[in-house]
Amino acid sequence: MEYRILGKTGLKVSEVGFGGIPILRLSTDEAVRVLRHAYDLGVNFYDTANMYKDSEEKMGKAFRGLRDKVIFATKTQKRDAAGAAEQLDNSLRMLQTDYIDLYQLHQVSQEKDWQAITAPGGALETFIRAKEQGKVRHIGVTSHNLAMAIKLVKTGLFETVQFPFNFIETAAAEELFPVARQLNLGILAMKPFAGGVIDNARIAFKYLRQFPDVVPLPGFETVEGVDEILAFYETPNQVDAEDLALMERYRAELGRQFCRRCEYCQPCPHGVMITLAMGYRVTARRMSSTVAVANLGKAMETVPQCVECGVCMTRCPYDLPIPEILKKHYAMFKQHRAELNK
Repeated sequence: MEYRILGKTGLKVSEVGFGGIPILRLSTDEAVRVLRHAYDLGVNFYDTANMYKDSEEKMGKAFRGLRDKVIFATKTQKRDAAGAAEQLDNSLRMLQTDYIDLYQLHQVSQEKDWQAITAPGGALETFIRAKEQGKVRHIGVTSHNLAMAIKLVKTGLFETVQFPFNFIETAAAEELFPVARQLNLGILAMKPFAGGVIDNARIAFKYLRQFPDVVPLPGFETVEGVDEILAFYETPNQVDAEDLALMERYRAELGRQFCRRCEYCQPCPHGVMITLAMGYRVTARRMSSTVAVANLGKAMETVPQCVECGVCMTRCPYDLPIPEILKKHYAMFKQHRAELNK
């Protein structure tokens, strides 16, 4: 394992991190086993969020007694100071620590969110105060909206930026990362498998390893999965014409089939919670149908309000057939809900 300096944070992080969503599906004992296995192989950067159910708690148990050996990054999606402070305190308790290495404002993709965060009583107040108190050492931001991410980076308020990045979603390499590098922000890549639609780990990491200052955060749920990805880092990276052709085939097949959660399509004039509903299939696949129904049920109940007016498609920068996808996801939701109610 090699290590990188994460921009202006000065943190020395492993060249690949550990994303904390998939361990939701594991028992505590099994999650601890997978986390410690990654640690034994050199991974020292662990990214989670307060909203990821018991992910923080499992990490806290896995690294009890090893706090100075690992780097914890967590997040809040709260936009108000009180809510962010409450989640921060909960994160500290769950992670069994008195400080967070990197605390991130999560999914800041719309201007209204940024206005709420920076308004009097907004979440930014909690971040600044927590850093002054030593509860937080570094401040970062995550987004799914390229234009907003660039704006956030340019504010000078953040030390890292986390953004979706894989061989299907490549725009960040041309537009966001150069700005982040110029300002010495650490760069974190979420969704290295495009939210679960890329099923070839070898080709996914061949692409990602071309950007050595970008730290990918794959989610792991098995020891074998950890071994597979970390084995890629044992040899030099070489991308040949066959690899490039395979990436292009994936782009052609998948480029119109999944939502990047940029939120350009919002708001729906008929009240459909488009972004959340568009993520239903991936949530069910990555977490479970139980989690998907519980967390996205309210959003899915708005899908029948869609009248296929087409407004969302005119706004989508990826030309997704949104009403068609929503119908498929709603059918899946109804099936999952029926199975759970048996």
